[in-house]
Amino acid sequence: RLFLHVVEAGSLTAGAQRSHMTLASASQRVRGMEDALGSPLLTRHAQGVRPTEAGRTLLHHARVVLQQMERMRGELGEYGQGLKGHVRFMCGTSALNEHLPEVLSRFLAQHPRISVDLEERPSPDSVEALRAGLCDIGIVSDAVSTEGLECHPFRRDDLVLVMPRGHALAGRRRVHLAEVADSEFVGLTEDSALQRLVTQHARAMGKQLAYRVRVRNFEAVCGMVEHGIGVGIVPQTAAVRCARSMKIARAGLSDAWAERTLMACVRSSEDLPLNARRMLEHLLTPPEKVAAK
Repeated sequence: RLFLHVVEAGSLTAGAQRSHMTLASASQRVRGMEDALGSPLLTRHAQGVRPTEAGRTLLHHARVVLQQMERMRGELGEYGQGLKGHVRFMCGTSALNEHLPEVLSRFLAQHPRISVDLEERPSPDSVEALRAGLCDIGIVSDAVSTEGLECHPFRRDDLVLVMPRGHALAGRRRVHLAEVADSEFVGLTEDSALQRLVTQHARAMGKQLAYRVRVRNFEAVCGMVEHGIGVGIVPQTAAVRCARSMKIARAGLSDAWAERTLMACVRSSEDLPLNARRMLEHLLTPPEKVAAK
């Protein structure tokens, strides 16, 4: 698992952090593996590390072994309380903030012996991670190609423009991004998956959006918008929730990329470890049925 974390992160330091180890301990263990093999597993360079040919072979087998271990934990967990399994999960900003907290809280309450490694990634990155076996489940936008993956509709997740109630476009039901591209914006931080999506489509129009403020979550975006700092783009679910307590208006974005469905994707549900398969089934249970339970 340490070697997998190092390769995925691209550096010994980040791999050690993911493994909850000191850098010195992680380096010593990797050197021990190399000594046992009699061949280097990693090449060091200024930006970090890359696997050698031997390292890529180890990486393949490490993923297979870890997947088999998770399957073992899930199946043997039926007989006792000693084994703890975990599910590797990737999703975008909207799923992470709007749709998953309640779903995951119910799942984890029902399965106290399962933990979740949850990482925020843009949809294209999550798709590639799924194909490479770096995660069990990914929540991605239906706008990206998911060829070769098994995908199921999870939640509708349209994006909307939020603005102060006195804004010139406050009475509109729908607007195009091009109509406000020259406005001042309130946005999320640059590492946000949703922020990268908006920036990508603005650049495709030949525009660079001007951000007066960048914040960490949708509530903060709407709060800044309420006070007239700029306009913002957030999921409709967040806009509706914030509009109950903030003086903001919203209009749907007419751009095709903003009208989207989030998909729960896996390589194959039949091949998933038991714990991941249980989570997938939980994700795909309609909210009304969950509420009825």
